[in-house]
Amino acid sequence: MSARLTATAINCSLSSRGRTSSTDAMLGVLAEHFAAHDVDVAPPIRIAAHDVKWGVTSDEGSGDAWPAIRKQIFAADILIFGTPIWMGQPSSVAKLVLERMDAFLGEADEQGRMPSYSKVAVAAIVGNEDGAHHVSSQLFQSLNDVGWTIPAVAACYWVGEAMGSVDFKDLEHRPRKVTETAKMVAGNAAHLARLLRDSPYPG
Repeated sequence: MSARLTATAINCSLSSRGRTSSTDAMLGVLAEHFAAHDVDVAPPIRIAAHDVKWGVTSDEGSGDAWPAIRKQIFAADILIFGTPIWMGQPSSVAKLVLERMDAFLGEADEQGRMPSYSKVAVAAIVGNEDGAHHVSSQLFQSLNDVGWTIPAVAACYWVGEAMGSVDFKDLEHRPRKVTETAKMVAGNAAHLARLLRDSPYPG
């Protein structure tokens, strides 16, 4: 039997602390389904709770929390990128993370492989307005640009009624389609991550 896979989840909510967010709730849905595929998902890292500096390098100097978070991300086989939708876009915190990952472009090995090569990324997206497809397109293009591999059906999302006031975390019943999608995201990502772990990109 092959070794269990691991996943690091990041929560790009704007709030640095407080009660569980809808992004946390969606990350929890995915973690539940990843567990069924022998993937150990670590507790989510709430980016805004750490002093991640603005910039485009992997270490922006004294006090920068990104190097330690980067290490946790690369210790896992799978990245679960969680973000809320704000004004139809990924949160500013999500964009901060993507901008810090831009450094990967200059960190390739002799075969041209960035440190994210052979690692899989999926998304957990929530919001009370439309925009999940737009957000996933921004995330996946950016993540692919810096070396992550995106599996088929890589985003699990929920959007509430336009101008509504109900959050995903407050729903009485989880929508059946969210559960079905989470199951597929987890299964496809775990399958792809195992293939890449056993046979990494040659470069």
